[in-house]
Amino acid sequence: MEQIRVAVYGTLKQGQGNHHFLSGAEYLGSTRLDGFALYDLGPWPAVKREPGQTQVEVYRVNAATFAALDELEEYNARAPHTGLYDRIQVDTPHGRAWLYLYNPTVEPGQRLMSGNWVSR
Repeated sequence: MEQIRVAVYGTLKQGQGNHHFLSGAEYLGSTRLDGFALYDLGPWPAVKREPGQTQVEVYRVNAATFAALDELEEYNARAPHTGLYDRIQVDTPHGRAWLYLYNPTVEPGQRLMSGNWVSR
């Protein structure tokens, strides 16, 4: 079975509004990712590949859950840079995981220097 891991940083984290998408997923742990800045866009966060740190939770998911996350994040597999989010693989202590990066501008979003969406 393919090992699909995702690193989530916002509304998909435990206790947040979209966490139900990860029901049945295996929680592997949390970590900080260097080289990624977290922004507060109001109802949801955005991550950009910029100097900074972002606190993530890492989960092992099945293919159906991964497809549902792609739909939620408006990831366009045919043209990844045109969707709301693109995704890349990042190294974590829990293995390589997919991380969703926000494509549009983050203006006028507020940068979260703590890197933690939940404690904003």
